[in-house]
Amino acid sequence: MIDPERLPEHVGIIMDGNGRWAQKRGLPRYAGHVAGAQVFKTIAYYARDIGLKNLTVYAFSTENWSRPQEEVSRIMKVLEEFIDDALNTFEKERVRIRFIGDLSVFSGTLSEKMNRIVDVTKDFPGLTLNVAMNYGGQHEIVHAARKAAELASKGLLKPEDITPESFGKMLYFDDCDAVDLVIRPSGEKRLSNFLLWQSAYAEFWYSDILWPDFKPKDLDQAIIDYQKRNRRFGGV
Repeated sequence: MIDPERLPEHVGIIMDGNGRWAQKRGLPRYAGHVAGAQVFKTIAYYARDIGLKNLTVYAFSTENWSRPQEEVSRIMKVLEEFIDDALNTFEKERVRIRFIGDLSVFSGTLSEKMNRIVDVTKDFPGLTLNVAMNYGGQHEIVHAARKAAELASKGLLKPEDITPESFGKMLYFDDCDAVDLVIRPSGEKRLSNFLLWQSAYAEFWYSDILWPDFKPKDLDQAIIDYQKRNRRFGGV
């Protein structure tokens, strides 16, 4: 059983395996993204119900643009449909939603909807859901480095003032705590440029389950395994 007193403060999920899930069923790859979006919503609500405070999900990476154009277009459509649905359901369910990544590349309509749902849900207590879109961990660190360099060029920041704590506040969100647990279904065992800075001391949980088959019980198992581990953070 999950110990509610020892929940991870911040969980990251790499939602992987949508395309393979569809191909195994003789379906076009985008059908997997549609199914994955429904699972995402189920897991988000379940995470809120069990008391998680911060959940970050990898929805679309900076490298995903290299996929076939038709698949990228379908993914963008799924994302827009998800946001349309979320404007109703997430407001009703009182889940705070934010987007991290370089959002400047998205269309005016999609961008407007993203800004609207962020504004509508910004004061909701409980779960904060960060959706990583056009996100890359390396890009986020470069973004922070450029911000530090700009401040230094204006005489507002001294090199000796740059610490892990101060640099961390220059990332996309200055209140996005370190990740305690990273979950990756689909059988792959790598970070894939996800939350590189925040995952410095994260615990990892891998599974062969493809994301559209991921269930609340799988999140339970990941958290139970996490709670069995001895986190030393470089100490003894």
